[in-house]
Amino acid sequence: MRYGGFVALDGVELEVVAGRVSAVVGPNGAGKSTLFHCLAGTVRPARGTVSLGGRDITPLSAQARTRLGIARTFQQSAVFPTLTVAENVRVGAEQGRPWDPRAVERTLRLLGLDGPVRARPATGLPTGTLRRVELARALAAAPRVLLLDEPAAGLDTAEVTALARILKALAADGMALLVVEHDLDLVAGLADIVHVMTAGRIVASGPPGSVLHTPERRSARDHHHLPAARAGALRPPGGPARRHPRRTRPRPHRAAGPQRLRPYDRPARARR
Repeated sequence: MRYGGFVALDGVELEVVAGRVSAVVGPNGAGKSTLFHCLAGTVRPARGTVSLGGRDITPLSAQARTRLGIARTFQQSAVFPTLTVAENVRVGAEQGRPWDPRAVERTLRLLGLDGPVRARPATGLPTGTLRRVELARALAAAPRVLLLDEPAAGLDTAEVTALARILKALAADGMALLVVEHDLDLVAGLADIVHVMTAGRIVASGPPGSVLHTPERRSARDHHHLPAARAGALRPPGGPARRHPRRTRPRPHRAAGPQRLRPYDRPARARR
């Protein structure tokens, strides 16, 4: 995948497995967002293929892929500002496979959006609430694969902890999740497998303990970049990645067994 003379993706090969959380980490400009665009269908790779359940979906549009069960969120919350929270979620539910009229209420409850906030327009809502609205819209379509582009950006510690619990529960319920995230502590507590990208290539893959818990990982966090390690692979994305301030949070608690889906626990303190 090239943008003029710049190679955004180079021989990336990746499998996103049902029931697991896969994460992609790397410096800004490594090709992570371009990978997401290729997977979601907003950008078509010059070479290679994107497959879903053994079917080649490379020629399909983003809308067609959504109907097949691929949903995504974005680096910056992408909601309809003039629609209410419930209406935003309904937009996602109507793209479901097939349309389930109960999906809106079920997803609002899961993300803690079933109170008075459901009737509020999205414009002006706090960042944490907007993140939940966007995630609820994606989940309302009952996806098989969920692509999350920096889902913790702008969230406080309590919100990140609640987000991690929800994502792990979705994976335990059989969903395939792929997460791009700069917060390495969150990745370490959430992901089953981590892929490190640099200059459009995957240079390391493995469990968080082997890929992240190294002296190089500490250097990467300090300098907001991840150095090349060993040869690896990945595949599909679009547009240069935006910069976000580096965040440090306590590592989320990692439950010993599968977690059941349950409503979002609202942080006790006031939201920003």
